[in-house]
Amino acid sequence: MKIRDFFRLALHTQLLPAMESGQEELLVGGQAVVEGVMMRSPHSFCVAVRQPKGGIAVHTEALQRPSERYPLLRYPVLRGLGTLGQALWLGVRALRYSAMSVLEMEEKPESGRGSGIDKGSWVMTANLIFSLGFFLVFYKLLPLSLATLIGRHYPVFQNHFLFNLTDGTIRLAIFLIFLGTVSCWKEIRRVYEYHGAEHKTVFNFESGKPVSVENARSFSRLHPRCGTSFLLVVMLMSLVVFLFIPFTGFMARLLTRIVLLPVIAGLSYEVIRFSARRGGFLWAQLIKPGLWLQKITTQSPDDDQLEIAVRALEEAMALEQAQGGELVIA
Repeated sequence: MKIRDFFRLALHTQLLPAMESGQEELLVGGQAVVEGVMMRSPHSFCVAVRQPKGGIAVHTEALQRPSERYPLLRYPVLRGLGTLGQALWLGVRALRYSAMSVLEMEEKPESGRGSGIDKGSWVMTANLIFSLGFFLVFYKLLPLSLATLIGRHYPVFQNHFLFNLTDGTIRLAIFLIFLGTVSCWKEIRRVYEYHGAEHKTVFNFESGKPVSVENARSFSRLHPRCGTSFLLVVMLMSLVVFLFIPFTGFMARLLTRIVLLPVIAGLSYEVIRFSARRGGFLWAQLIKPGLWLQKITTQSPDDDQLEIAVRALEEAMALEQAQGGELVIA
């Protein structure tokens, strides 16, 4: 793999959390990948990728819910970590498969039963290490450093509340700038289009209408269960949690921001889960910023992209039914 392709893959990896949809164990969801879409149901997932010659490479696989494998993950906060952890794990595997199908220009049968979702492990391992380092530097170290620098020049910002507000605001600004900047890149814009195709297809399924390109075309590309919305809730939850952490030293603050990330993610999951089940004003306010931001992270797909999303959902649903699974509509 060329260095250029490695960094392209790293950029896709950074976008994984924002591209993932469906944070509930029981719901259908998906994710945009390189020239394709991954769709998952409670007990199966499918990756469909448009190959350079126009064919469609497909990989399907059975799944277990995290709580079925580990009963401890049925409890609050922990269940969020299990569900989100599985979503990221599947996202990485789907991204690896799409990269092998497109970036490496490997030919696979047009009938679509591509093999090799586990090929290129060393490349993906190196990519994940690089992406983790990027995440820690840009979303943990840099905001904290800038907030500390501002506090030194303007003592009022050393106040615990203002310091954490500044840190969180900088982190959110970096995230928004990153999403907006990469959207100018043609390849990432295509990922955003596949993201839109995934949302439209999931909406089509949830409506009860037959899933097809024609029907999916009419639905919105903005979906309330998108990872983009979840990331915004995580950032807001971070502001609240860190207010109760008394540390003032730089290293202590940095370590707590890293160590407490799983806890914050689990709490954010519970907040979203609670508000979604209750509906009403709280749910509407939680999803509203995410829907605004999805105007960047999703774009209107063409019919070829919708075809990929529909194929991925159909294959995942076929495997789900073959296993006797329940097809749950939100």
